[in-house]
Amino acid sequence: MSRPVALITGPTSGLGAGFARRYALEGYDLVLVARDAARLEQLAGELQHEAGATVEVIPADLAVAADRAKVADRLRAGVQVLVNNAGFGTSGEFWTADFAQLQAQLDVNVTAVMELTHAALPSMIDARSGSVINVASVAGLLPGRGSTYSASKAWVIAFSEGLANGLHSTGVGVHALCPGFVHTEFHARAGIDMAGTPSFLWLEVDDVVRDCLAGVAAGKVVIVPGLQYKALTTGGRMVPRNLVRAITKVVGKGRERT
Repeated sequence: MSRPVALITGPTSGLGAGFARRYALEGYDLVLVARDAARLEQLAGELQHEAGATVEVIPADLAVAADRAKVADRLRAGVQVLVNNAGFGTSGEFWTADFAQLQAQLDVNVTAVMELTHAALPSMIDARSGSVINVASVAGLLPGRGSTYSASKAWVIAFSEGLANGLHSTGVGVHALCPGFVHTEFHARAGIDMAGTPSFLWLEVDDVVRDCLAGVAAGKVVIVPGLQYKALTTGGRMVPRNLVRAITKVVGKGRERT
C-alpha cells in the first residue's frame, strides 16, 4: 500500500520542522516547501535517513504568485495532509514600514493559505478523508501589539472555522492552530525584541505539535496549545475588549511590530 503524503510549508525550522519530523515518524511521505533550497535538501536527507520517508522538495517563495501556483499544482495531484505553516512577522511600526514588505506578509500569511487550501480540498473531498492544518496564532484571538500580523492570523482562524462548518460530514477536517510564544527562529528573523518575556509564556515546538495533532484527532477546529494560553484566550472572551487591548499593550511594550 502507498504511504499517505503530507505537504508542509515552511518546514526548515521551528514548527514546520516539528511537523515534518512527526509526520515522517508516523509513516507519511512528505512534500516540503520553502525558499531555502539548501536547507530543504538537508532536511529531506535527514528525514529519509531517520524515518525512511520519501521526501519531495519544492523550492518556492509563497509571496510570489508563480511559486504559489507551482505548489497548488502539486496539491491538486492529491495529498492527505496540508500544513499551512509558512508565515512571518515584521518589526517596526505600520506607518513607517515598507509597504511592499507588508504586502508580502499578507501574501504569505493569507493569500497562500487560501490558494493552497483551495487546491488541496477537491481531492480530499473526493477521497472523503484529509486534514488541513492552518498555523494561526494567539495573536489572532487577542488584540496584540501588532496590526497586520494579528489581522492576518485572525483571518486564518475565521477562514478555518468557516471551512470546517462547510465541510461537515465530508470526512475532511480543517483546523486552526493558535500557539503563543514558541522557541523558534520567528522573532529573531522578524527583528522583534523578546527580552523580558516571562518564561512561563514560552512553549516548545514538540509540545505544540503534539497538542495540535491531539486536537486534530479529537476533531477540534481551533486548537490553543498550553494551559497558560487556554486561560488567556478564555479570559479574553469574558472581559471587555478595551481591557484586553490595555493588557496586551502592556505585554507587548517595547516590542514594535507591524
